[in-house]
Amino acid sequence: MKKKIVIIVGHPDKESYNFSLAAAYKAGAEQSGAEVREINIRDLNFNPNLEYGYRKRTELEPDLLHSQETLKWADHIVWVYPVWWGSVPAIMKGFLDRVLLPGFAFKKRDDSLWWDKFFTGKTSRIISTMDQPNWYYNWIYKAPSHNAMKKLTMNFIGVKSVKITSIGPVRMSKDAFRANWLKKVEELGRKNK
Repeated sequence: MKKKIVIIVGHPDKESYNFSLAAAYKAGAEQSGAEVREINIRDLNFNPNLEYGYRKRTELEPDLLHSQETLKWADHIVWVYPVWWGSVPAIMKGFLDRVLLPGFAFKKRDDSLWWDKFFTGKTSRIISTMDQPNWYYNWIYKAPSHNAMKKLTMNFIGVKSVKITSIGPVRMSKDAFRANWLKKVEELGRKNK
């Protein structure tokens, strides 16, 4: 059975290295026979502000409804984004706030601190770029964006298996460094990991 993969790019610049990484992963996944869909957050027409929090419903725009359908469809969710200020880009944070809503991704239980998770059985891969060495980000800063995406987002909605690929430092990297990472990411796609 073909694996169903969605690749979500959170970088607002379509000419960024992140889009090259997403293309490499897609190429590898398609070579393996996987069915691949893409969500380029920058191309979506939506208000990233969850204006009322969960107190009052904000109607979802068509692009967000389509994104929810794609997320439901997928077996494997691949996130590609840069780490900015120890977090994800603002447009990606807005996408998470607006799409992973109660009733869709999870449901709080009445009179309980616990919740039901609606994304169980899915897997995920985070591919993030940064302008510092991975060891420094992990050891000194304790990988805040990785923890937020893995534990407080994916695990929270039921995705237990979340693998992380950190690429850095990118800003001063040479062409050979970038080309090597494109090959590694293509191989991840080929293995559907």
